[in-house]
Amino acid sequence: MSSLIGRFRKPREGRPDPAPSRLTYRIQRWMLTPGIRFGVRFGIPFCLVFVAGAAFMADDARRDRLQVMISDLRASIEERPEFMVNVMAIDGAGRSVAEDIREVVPIDFPISSFDLDLTQIRDEITGLDPVQTADVRIRPGGVLQVTVEERQPAVVWRSREGLALLDANGVHVAELGARNMHPDLPLVAGRSADDAIVEALRLFAVAKPLGPRMRGLVRIGERRWDLVLDRGQRIMLPAENPVPALERVIAVSEVRDLLERDVAAVDMRLAARPTVRMTENAVEDWWRIRQLNAGGL
Repeated sequence: MSSLIGRFRKPREGRPDPAPSRLTYRIQRWMLTPGIRFGVRFGIPFCLVFVAGAAFMADDARRDRLQVMISDLRASIEERPEFMVNVMAIDGAGRSVAEDIREVVPIDFPISSFDLDLTQIRDEITGLDPVQTADVRIRPGGVLQVTVEERQPAVVWRSREGLALLDANGVHVAELGARNMHPDLPLVAGRSADDAIVEALRLFAVAKPLGPRMRGLVRIGERRWDLVLDRGQRIMLPAENPVPALERVIAVSEVRDLLERDVAAVDMRLAARPTVRMTENAVEDWWRIRQLNAGGL
């Protein structure tokens, strides 16, 4: 009974109320929201640091000193002995190609590896005509290792500009001073012959039975080939499917010695009607024999 009476007893006058005021309650609830808590923990310190940093960087002298300090720190790291490149080694290239590589990549050694753009160096090296692929990396010991694969010349191309070496895909390899420098390579001639080297190589492979009689291929009208033999003989191939046409000519020649006769040209441009043009001497002999036979009759 006494406890019940004490519960409803009025508080004494002058005693402070322990409950928070309405403003304090609202402030406490407001501080409990996630956004306000994040702003108080991180936003306000960030703003203070930003303002202090901006005030510090507003002075030109302090800003210059800071830049010099950063540059010195970077240089002290980049110029450490383990990061320095002292020499360039080139593998897979001949003497002339190696000299060309050193010319297009003029690097003053020693140099920091941080100052080398390996991708740019590789692109400059592969830009050389004789280079097919290139791999550039930094080896331990301060060595800039360049490993290249040279293009292998497959044919000699004679054009108005002179003689040039081409690879199996028709890519320019190098200029050629004289034909006898590469007598083992087949010869192609004519405008845009470099655009059809793959087809030309197939024709050379088919014409192997002709041996040393074969002189080369001439591109006609930028669309078809003429196979040139010794004694001025020509096999005029069609623009479409020239390989089977050449195979037919060689097969007939092996059976009937067609190319061993006084034949000036074998025209295969029309597959349905191949023709043979005789030399002038053969035509004169044929007319002479015909007249003799006619007189005897």
